[in-house]
Amino acid sequence: MKTGIIIYAAGNAPGNWTEEDENKIRKSLHRAHAVEIITTETGYFDIHDAWMSFLTRGINHIICKMAVFNESGEFKLTGSELRLCG
Repeated sequence: MKTGIIIYAAGNAPGNWTEEDENKIRKSLHRAHAVEIITTETGYFDIHDAWMSFLTRGINHIICKMAVFNESGEFKLTGSELRLCG
């Protein structure tokens, strides 16, 4: 079974947030076959778009992790998770 992780980041992404920052996060989640990050700056517009993208690629074990950008612009996972299933 393929696993996909959607990371939903609340708050405004800092102006210097780049695709390279997203790639570092993707690489740190090595147990997933695919990772999509939703921020105000990059990625999908909402969780549903990422979810449907995973389903169309045959990924059916989907986890949604919550993250925030703190006041200094750092990206932090909150530890909250949802399991999404189709």
